[in-house]
Amino acid sequence: MTAASWRGVGLGSRTVDYTERDAILYALAVGATAQDLDLVFEERLRVLPTFALTLAQWAPDELGSRGAFDTSTAVHGAQRLEVLRPLPRSGSLTMTAAVAEVWDKGSAALFEVAVESDFFVATWTLFAPGCGGFGGQRGPTSPKRPQAAPEHRLAVATAPNQAALYRLMGDRHHMHVDPAAARAAGQPKPFLHGLCTLAATTLAVAQRYDADPADLRRLEARFAGPVFPGDQLSVSCWGTGAIAFAAEVGQRPVLTGGGVDFG
Repeated sequence: MTAASWRGVGLGSRTVDYTERDAILYALAVGATAQDLDLVFEERLRVLPTFALTLAQWAPDELGSRGAFDTSTAVHGAQRLEVLRPLPRSGSLTMTAAVAEVWDKGSAALFEVAVESDFFVATWTLFAPGCGGFGGQRGPTSPKRPQAAPEHRLAVATAPNQAALYRLMGDRHHMHVDPAAARAAGQPKPFLHGLCTLAATTLAVAQRYDADPADLRRLEARFAGPVFPGDQLSVSCWGTGAIAFAAEVGQRPVLTGGGVDFG
């Protein structure tokens, strides 16, 4: 099959069970503290909406397992999340996934995997080297960074053990913990999951804007570079209501085209 032939292919449905413990562990893995009682204490628990992305991780993995691209070289290029309803504190979540679009970037293809449920719609964009050149459309351009000076700059620390902890949420790809696997993926050492970086950034933005991160309604960003456990992010923010953001480590971009809305 060419990359174009995957457009519209269904990836099936899956029901995933989770508990309050899973939701709390997730919150801790992305940077919540013991003071965030509504995220880490079962008596007050509100589930972070980005937890849904760990429950839906099976969908992009399913596409890779079907041979759409080389899983050793494909990378997570971007993520979108639209929240429809708050996630229950625990229970069963049924999701359906499909390949929503395939874009031709010349030397690579971009696969968009959409996952739908009663609670959210999530879209993974997967960058697959060697799969392009099939004559398809290039797709939309990435949102540009605002020209104005940032309204806020935030320092977001990551922990040295954060990738090892986040793996327990379901993304067990070896490159996030095994140095040999990371080198095979073109990185000098294990690196943090993009979704962990994104969720940690979202928590910091919510705090700066006095928003409850559990009120998240929309989130999107493009992954521009790796974050290594222990790195400190510098996050720039613009706007009110719908907030634009970008993140760097030093002078190196790691999140671009970011947007978040807490409703």
